[in-house]
Amino acid sequence: MVNRTEQTLARLADLTPKQIVMELDRYIVGQGDAKKAVAIALRNRWRRQRAPQGIREEIAPNNIILIGPTGVGKTEIARRLAKLAAAPFIKVEASKFTEVGYVGRDVESMVRDLVENAIDMVRAEREQEVEDLAQERVEERLLDLLLPRPPASGAGGRGPGATDAPDPQPPTPDSASVFVVGAGGAASREAHDPAEERYQRTRAKLRQLLKEGELESREVEVEVRESGPMLDMFAPQGAPEMENIGSMLQDMMPKRTKKRTVRVAEARRILVEQEFDKLIEHDEVVADALQRTETLGIIFLDEIDKIAGERAQTGPDVSREGVQRDLLPIVEGSNVQTKYGMVKTDHVLFVAAGAFHVSKPSDLIPELQGRFPIRVELKPLTEADFVRIMTEPENALTKQYTALVAAEGAPLTFTDEGIAEIARIATGLNDRMENIGARRLHTVMSSLLEDVLYDLPDRGKDAITIDAPTVRDRLKSIAEDEDLRKYIL
Repeated sequence: MVNRTEQTLARLADLTPKQIVMELDRYIVGQGDAKKAVAIALRNRWRRQRAPQGIREEIAPNNIILIGPTGVGKTEIARRLAKLAAAPFIKVEASKFTEVGYVGRDVESMVRDLVENAIDMVRAEREQEVEDLAQERVEERLLDLLLPRPPASGAGGRGPGATDAPDPQPPTPDSASVFVVGAGGAASREAHDPAEERYQRTRAKLRQLLKEGELESREVEVEVRESGPMLDMFAPQGAPEMENIGSMLQDMMPKRTKKRTVRVAEARRILVEQEFDKLIEHDEVVADALQRTETLGIIFLDEIDKIAGERAQTGPDVSREGVQRDLLPIVEGSNVQTKYGMVKTDHVLFVAAGAFHVSKPSDLIPELQGRFPIRVELKPLTEADFVRIMTEPENALTKQYTALVAAEGAPLTFTDEGIAEIARIATGLNDRMENIGARRLHTVMSSLLEDVLYDLPDRGKDAITIDAPTVRDRLKSIAEDEDLRKYIL
């Protein structure tokens, strides 16, 4: 089995911290300190694999706390980092957890979610590797469904009761005789079946029509795995113990199938999934996913400031200090039971984030503070940052809306003055209301282009230009309205 986790780590050798920052710069404006910190943390994963075996297990990941207001890029930095490293990644909100024994999600569920993400990631990679072979097999199966092979004819047929006695029936007038010389020089006669020839010619024509998409609406009958109340009853859910029992019961129950009549387009999707199941070894996917989770997994723990605060005076606070104490062993390194097996969290990278408007990092319990040694403060975004956000990143909002309008055949252009005016209005709204950072640009752009997108199919393909006067005219009501509640994200 090819160890793809080691291949992924080998690819990290080509990503120096400076190159990682350059990659992040393609999507995120500013925040150089945060990019530098996560780049070092990612590079250290490769460095740890190069360390001597005796000390490798002792090298702990550099967990990070990103401190800054909403909308400045905390989540995007972590998400892009995980994508760059081809690492399993999940984002969870600390405020959704409660202490073990109380109603609510327990902290170990984040590790189980991370494993599920890794399973999906590894399976997608395997599917991509065998996709060509799977499509070839599906094509043959579709042809068999569209044109079933005719039953074997009596002449030359070798049924279950056939003997070695000579065929008493002479060749029919429309059949030909082909003499084949064997290895010993003896010649034998084989009957040539015109029906088989006609079948192969028809199959070849259907194959061409299938490739050209001419048969997508034709109906065929396929076998699918049956699901019902009895099977759903044993579906894995809830605690890990129940997940394991549910999986075992599902495996023990007989696999029942039923026939469905569907169009070729739907049949192709069903058959491709069936071929993937045959070509991909599930145990290898699980083994690779577990290793990738333990070696490369990244958990982004958002809103960690919501579980920080002064210690409760009257008893345990199950949504604050209790959650912190439950998080401690996960972040520190422990074994978590999942339905795929035990997972060690010793080398999972934890990136926590919070605005810390009311509380501060020092309000976390000391033990948890010590597990996040790297703290980076992200800067609030300025008007100049908004201009850069709308123009520089590869996924900039102006580029997104240009692509949406182009789908209708109309060109959309933003002038430099128009972009500057959008940035000015967005900054003013953040100053007058709650500062939601770059997310304010989504509100402004949506209001700015609302009428354009609504009328676009009926207005033709004339060019659309967004300049400063246009922005001021269309956003005048928002910019001057003191009651802006309906525009809050």
